[in-house]
Amino acid sequence: MDMPIDIRKSLPLLLPSAIAWTEQQSQIAAVSGVGLPEGLIAIARAVGVQRPNLIRVAILESLPIPEDPMLRAAALQTGLLGSHMAGLTLGYSVLFCRGYDSVRRLSHEFRHVYQYEVHGSIAAFLPVYLQQIVEYGYENAPFEIDALAHEQPHPLALLM
Repeated sequence: MDMPIDIRKSLPLLLPSAIAWTEQQSQIAAVSGVGLPEGLIAIARAVGVQRPNLIRVAILESLPIPEDPMLRAAALQTGLLGSHMAGLTLGYSVLFCRGYDSVRRLSHEFRHVYQYEVHGSIAAFLPVYLQQIVEYGYENAPFEIDALAHEQPHPLALLM
């Protein structure tokens, strides 16, 4: 088992690696993912996304975890990544574990796309988001609370 790291002290050192990893994973998902059908474009717009046509959804067996030992340890320790996570947003790329791609979860992740849009890039968004995770914890981070508040219940099965 990895030793806990002091995330608060390590964050400035980890940010460049975290941004590079996020940008790389986003590019992979942008190529392998699919665009949104009209119904999901409407849901993305409903939660604030300005350019839903850029969103790509990739359905995976499991979410990627950084290979870098410090970055991996930080992501797992903060709860940002791990076996309990079903979805992850990286810019306009939304990654889901197979079977967890519900409209409610997609609308949550689409709100994160909106948050990336507001900040302008992965490199601008990630430091703010990760600082929130460090200060408040994953579940109490303001961006997570905002995404939860914008979840859209939907009775129809996801058409992907």
